[in-house]
Order: sequence, then C-alpha cells, then structure tokens
Amino acid sequence: MAIARNHWYVAAYGEEIGEGLLARTICGEPIVFYRTAAGVPVALADRCVHRRFPLSESNRDGDRIVCGYHGFTYDPDGTCVAVPGQTRVPRTARVPSYTVVEQDSLVWIWIGDADAVADPAAIPRAPWLAADGWVTVRGMEPLAARYELLIDNLLDLSHETYLHAGYIGTPEVAQTPITTEVDEEAGVVHVSRRMKDVECPSFYSDSTGIRGRIDRWQDIEYQPPCLYLLHSRIAPTGIEPGPDGDDPAACHAEIVYAITPETETSTHDFWMVARDFALDDEGVSEFLAESNRTVVLQDVRALDILEKVIAAEPEGYQELSVNIDTGGLAARRLLKKMAP
Repeated sequence: MAIARNHWYVAAYGEEIGEGLLARTICGEPIVFYRTAAGVPVALADRCVHRRFPLSESNRDGDRIVCGYHGFTYDPDGTCVAVPGQTRVPRTARVPSYTVVEQDSLVWIWIGDADAVADPAAIPRAPWLAADGWVTVRGMEPLAARYELLIDNLLDLSHETYLHAGYIGTPEVAQTPITTEVDEEAGVVHVSRRMKDVECPSFYSDSTGIRGRIDRWQDIEYQPPCLYLLHSRIAPTGIEPGPDGDDPAACHAEIVYAITPETETSTHDFWMVARDFALDDEGVSEFLAESNRTVVLQDVRALDILEKVIAAEPEGYQELSVNIDTGGLAARRLLKKMAP
C-alpha cells in the first residue's frame, strides 16, 4: 500500500529538536530539523541544491544553515542567501521547507503537496502528554517493516497474550471478544475490549500497586494515518466509574503511538505512556519506561521478521482474517482511501 502523503505525521518529540541539526527521513524524504533562536522548529529538505551534501552534516550561523561542503547558506524558509565566490544568488537556489506544528509535546510535519491545505486544526490531539496531573515516559524505536504492520499489530491486542506474556499479556486478553466501530465521517477506528475479574499483569500490578484481580479496559482510538491512542483503565474488580464519569478509585494510562513511515518498508515507532497515578514516584516512571520499551522491542522483532516473510512470499498470497482482525481491516480500508 502506498504511503498516505497529504496528512500530518509526527516527526519528533519536542525535546529532540534544539540548536543541533537533526536528520530524519519521513515518508521517504530526508529532512533536517532545528530550532531558531526564538525557539521555532524548522524543517528543510536535507540536501544542498549545489552538490546534494546533507545539510544535517553542516553548520549553523545564527538561524541559518551553512552547507558543510561548499558554503551555500540557507534561511529557515529554505531560501539560499549566499553562494561562495559570487554576489548573485541563482533564483532557483532554495531547498523545500515543510510546515511544522508543535502540539502536545510532539512536533508534527505536513509531508504532502505544497499546494495542499496543511490545516493545523486537523492534527489529532493527545493532551495527556503535556497536561497537569499526568506524567509521561516515552521513546522511539526504528522498525525495519512497513508501517501498516505496526497498525495491524496495535489494533489486534490479542497478541499480548502470546508475544508479551509476563509483561502486559494475560490469557484473558486473547479470550475476551472485541467490539469495533468506525466513525466514517471522522475517519476514526474504535476497538474496545472490556475485561472483568481478570489477572493483573505485572506491567500494571508493579506500577499501580493494585494486587489481586482487576477489571481492565482497553479502548483503542486510531486516527489514521499516524496517531494511535489506547485508553487503559485498571481498577480492583467491582470498582466502577461514578455516574458523572468520575473514577478516582481506578488508575488510568494513556498509551500513545505515533506511527510514522520512514520509507515504504521502515517505520519510526514513537511510543508514550502517560499515567494519572504515582505522579511523584520516579521508580514507577523508570519501571514503565523499561517495561514498555521491552514490550515495544518484542513487537519490533516480530514485525521485522514478518516484513522479511512478506518480501519473500509469492505474489497473490492470501492471508486469513478472523473476528479479532475487524479493527485492523477497517484501518486498512481507511488508509487505502487516504493513499494516492
């Protein structure tokens, strides 16, 4: 499936972009990121117009980049303002610039056509990542597989029982049926799994302090192409939310993934875990960061293997889908509509 291009993608965490020059390939396009002295993030094509030298391997002069090979100098909008050995700058001497927006601690980039409408209001929200009353741990792992495989993986959490046993998976995850709804107008896939009186995996028992059986909710909200939200509720069995939605006896975790294609067969796997419990406990933060990275790396290993299998299989191979795949199949359909 082709990459959906006229859309917003997460390019980086806000703290990744600073005075230095950050190189990152997004949807097949090499891009260099940095911040101006005023703190504004900048994204330019990572290739000097002269001899293609990467601007990310170059130098800054104030808010400008000076190519490290021959000294062509670029403003933050990509305009070349100086050429060595001559006063006249060729009219075509500029590199493409990209619209970027910083929101919810994430830096989003519009990777699509320059003449398409890059509407910041269309960027999906993940407000817990930068909200009072929440603490977030995060990371990013390179995935040597197409981004659709990660979407499939995250929309079918039954794999937790098998791939992530001992961390976040328990037998009940695979045993519990799901409900799937698609908001066609908004283009959002919802997949829910509500589990009552089930085993508490170590990921939650060791972070929340809840012992014994729990009621566990997994409510997925996938906003194609990039943002995946897993609203997770963990409470002692029998504890229900109040009539007004108040839920102080439960613990809540917002598991966020930004699924950004690097190329057609590689992906930036941004992962975040925001929580509303044990806010001042650095040990809990370290535990969740280490445990979630372990879970992510288990996915990465499985999907890297799967990418090699797909690349080697004969043309026309037909896979089998079952009830647990309804969310992933809905996501595929929406992505196909988005792609050119």
